[in-house]
Amino acid sequence: MVAFPTETVYGLAASVFDPRAVARVFEVKARPSFDPLIVHVAEAEEASRVAATADPRVARLAARFWPGPLTLVLPRLPSVPDLVTAGLETVGVRVPDHPAARALIREAGTPLAAPSANPFGYVSPTTADHVAEQLGEGVDLILDGGPCRVGVESTILGLTVEPPGLLRPGGVSREALESTLGQALAVAVPTGRLTAPGQLVRHYATRTPLMILTGHAGPPPGAGRVGLLAFARAPEGPPYAAVEVLAPDGQGTTAAANLFAALRRLDALRLDLLLAEPCPEIGIGRAIMDRLRRCAAPRP
Repeated sequence: MVAFPTETVYGLAASVFDPRAVARVFEVKARPSFDPLIVHVAEAEEASRVAATADPRVARLAARFWPGPLTLVLPRLPSVPDLVTAGLETVGVRVPDHPAARALIREAGTPLAAPSANPFGYVSPTTADHVAEQLGEGVDLILDGGPCRVGVESTILGLTVEPPGLLRPGGVSREALESTLGQALAVAVPTGRLTAPGQLVRHYATRTPLMILTGHAGPPPGAGRVGLLAFARAPEGPPYAAVEVLAPDGQGTTAAANLFAALRRLDALRLDLLLAEPCPEIGIGRAIMDRLRRCAAPRP
């Protein structure tokens, strides 16, 4: 079981065909068995080792977005253990865009089942230090590939439904997918049963309560120590206990790359409340707001 870097977040990997190794991933993360894992392969052609890939849209999407932060949900092959897919007849597969990730898959000689390398439900790790701080000796090996470039998880696209379903927003925009497919996507709505990772109402969460503002931040509330996750600039006026600015350049890609690390730093300060400014919900901004809403959701 190895923690490894991808362009999105750090993953915790085991051979997809070794149920005992996959079970260790669930155990170390304290991940419920009803939440499926994504399978990572080194080349687009290797997706056929775990999934049915005859759908011509697979090749079209792979040519444009792989390697990259796009997961395709496809019919699974019988060789994939039920634990990997949470008993579903589908499996999510992608080609990560990080040289260390693809080298690891090639050297292992097997597709790797890998969720994010952090305790289940908490903010995802974007550096090797994040993994070590939270999972420590529970992981056999941590490969340090530096900070993750994209910073939020992959987009998950379901191709077993019509129209194709956007199951999780992520590093590939909805606009880019619709342009490539030539059709509008259906956006998944909560049904109570998970069909892909990252669909729980509360997920990617800090321990400190978080509230999303309706616009730019004003003065901090008077009660308690309050931290602010600002989008492009720190507010003027009375100071907050701590401020993290996601994108001084105003770019959504910069904000996404900084999101989880900034949330971790604020959460480590043991504040009473975190406030977050919204960002425009276009492109990768949809993924940022998805993560913030799940972080702000009430604890079950």
